[in-house]
This record gives sequence, structure tokens and C-alpha cells, in this order.
Amino acid sequence: MAIEAHLVELERKHRVLESELHDAMRHLSTDNLWIVELKRRKLMVKDEIERLKQAVSDTLH
Repeated sequence: MAIEAHLVELERKHRVLESELHDAMRHLSTDNLWIVELKRRKLMVKDEIERLKQAVSDTLH
């Protein structure tokens, strides 16, 4: 199913962003705006994951 493949890719992207964010926050020289951007992108991916999961759940019921 295409939605499931997309969901797997979004979850992978979320993990990558989490890792980037963790690394960025460990370095004091990291620009705060970059950290805010990473957090924003991570949240957007998380929201999309939740929307897709809800859509799949709705189609099953």
C-alpha cells in the first residue's frame, strides 16, 4: 500500500531529524534559529505521520 510506504519514509525522516536536532543541541556553537527550524520540521513530519495514521484508521473502520 502506498500510504504505508509513505508512512515508513516519514518515520525514517522523523528519526533523522531527531538525530540532527540532538547533535545540534549538543554543540554550543549551533545557531538557535537552526535548532528552531529543525524542531519545526520535525513537528511537521510528526503531524503528517499522525494524519496518515488517522486516515488509515478511518478507512479500516
